[in-house]
Amino acid sequence: MTKRAVYLDNAATTPVRPEVLEAMLPYLGAEAFGNPSSAHRFGRAARAGIEEAKRAVAEAVEAEPNQVIFTSGGTEADNLAIIGAALASRDRGGPFRVAVSAIEHKATLAAAHAVCHLGGEEIILPVTASGVVDETALDAALGQGVALVSVMWVNNEVGTIQPVARIADRCCEGGVLFHTDAVQAFGKVPVSVRDVTCTLLTISGHKIGAPKGVGALIVRDRKAVEAILHGGGQQFGIRPGTENVPGIVGLGTAARLASAEQPALAERLRGLRDELERRLLAIVPDAVINGWQSARAPHISNVAIPGTDSEALLMHLDLAGIACSSGSACSTGAVEPSHVLTAMGVPRDMGVTALRFSFGKDSTAEDLDALAAALPRIVEKVRSLSAVLHR
Repeated sequence: MTKRAVYLDNAATTPVRPEVLEAMLPYLGAEAFGNPSSAHRFGRAARAGIEEAKRAVAEAVEAEPNQVIFTSGGTEADNLAIIGAALASRDRGGPFRVAVSAIEHKATLAAAHAVCHLGGEEIILPVTASGVVDETALDAALGQGVALVSVMWVNNEVGTIQPVARIADRCCEGGVLFHTDAVQAFGKVPVSVRDVTCTLLTISGHKIGAPKGVGALIVRDRKAVEAILHGGGQQFGIRPGTENVPGIVGLGTAARLASAEQPALAERLRGLRDELERRLLAIVPDAVINGWQSARAPHISNVAIPGTDSEALLMHLDLAGIACSSGSACSTGAVEPSHVLTAMGVPRDMGVTALRFSFGKDSTAEDLDALAAALPRIVEKVRSLSAVLHR
């Protein structure tokens, strides 16, 4: 009998929703294949799809359609926000310095490093043991003078919800741009640029049932960013290049669905997450839920299982038909804990045992049953192997 496949890695990616695929199909075939910059009917048909997607994305986050800049995904959007804001500040004679939290996605951290390579500076804001940005350090950074502060709305590894509204207000009072990576927040918690006074906000399609390779940066002030790609005049010159029309149409449809379904989905996923943690702690009493002390998004649970290592756990879970992930990285043959857990002060020997389980719209209670059935044997086996290796 074939094992039932269990997918608990929705924070990594999600399947394309049927409604999204249906919306995209006309733009993948002969019906609306034109270049959206062309003036003829084929181009106008493609342009109409983009404009409708702009309206859908804008409505979903309570922005204006002309504030939506489509990108190739969250990574490009984060880079455009951080590097683009730093360059724009430099060109105006302002600070060529950015501040980002220590638990940002690698796209944000790498973009901040890139500012340094261009001759600027970066400030890495520490976090508390629960994964919340240290606001004293934030105030110190604002006092030094920065072009931009970037703090993600929801952390992609432990699910911590940052106090983005309060951080945005502090930045606004200091005359500093605020960017938030809302990739893991959108569709799981309420996301609105009316409630959070950010100038720049990132979303990504493949986290909400749209295809990979499309995302958006909400730009509420076009003077806030300098283009980092150069070419034609598409998208006000902020992000030039012929648009990915099918992907953009898919993102628009997915954004509309995610916004409408968010309250009910959040309630259901929170129930699944809490039940998973209850069962897991019953099976492994010495397990630790990382980030439990603070408010968390409903779809992510990060669990450290002492006496194991995450890569071995992942392998055995995969063999059992269960997909999840770890934040650890294999470097020169050794497993290292994720930068997020390290920044939170999680000891290395616990950090390398952490697994991330993440839920999506297709997750069910049966997924938890399968995990609970497989986990005791897997943990026992991995602990036995670890004990032998560390004799």
